[in-house]
Amino acid sequence: MRKIIALLFLGLSGISTHAQQAFKGKGDIKVNIGANIQDGGSGIQSSVDFGLAENFSYGFVATYLLGVSEFSGFYNGGTTEYHNVKPDFEDRFDAKFRINANIGNVFDIDEKLDIYPGLSLGLKNFGGHVGGRYLFTEGFGVFTELGFPIAKYSDNDKMFHHLNNQFTFSLGASFSL
Repeated sequence: MRKIIALLFLGLSGISTHAQQAFKGKGDIKVNIGANIQDGGSGIQSSVDFGLAENFSYGFVATYLLGVSEFSGFYNGGTTEYHNVKPDFEDRFDAKFRINANIGNVFDIDEKLDIYPGLSLGLKNFGGHVGGRYLFTEGFGVFTELGFPIAKYSDNDKMFHHLNNQFTFSLGASFSL
């Protein structure tokens, strides 16, 4: 999967010669909107990042799972049988504060490509992410992110605990404001 994403970004680097720098540093604002794909559900993700310095930004990300698998059976070895149980809103929704190290210019691949590893502090866990965005024009591009939990806030006893505490893949549109 990583090879495919890397090839996609490298292939896109030759499409436009009039694109803007992917991350400008202090004062830069980027908005991402896209699909969130993970085990047991898929949904939408939106984020906003604010540039603080040449290679540093902070922001917020929210995810809402639309398509979620129902649960039927005995959960976690219990004695209660469940039939077609669907997750509640709080099981589907997650919001996080995040910080990014915008290091696209460090690799000096293409000024239209921004690579950003980072950490996030959310409602469900403390986690990390690695992302990339490529701008075709001054205000529009694509992004992709891989997210993962580092420390979960609760145990696995809650039926839909896993939904916001696992590896995620996101892909969508990126806008520069």
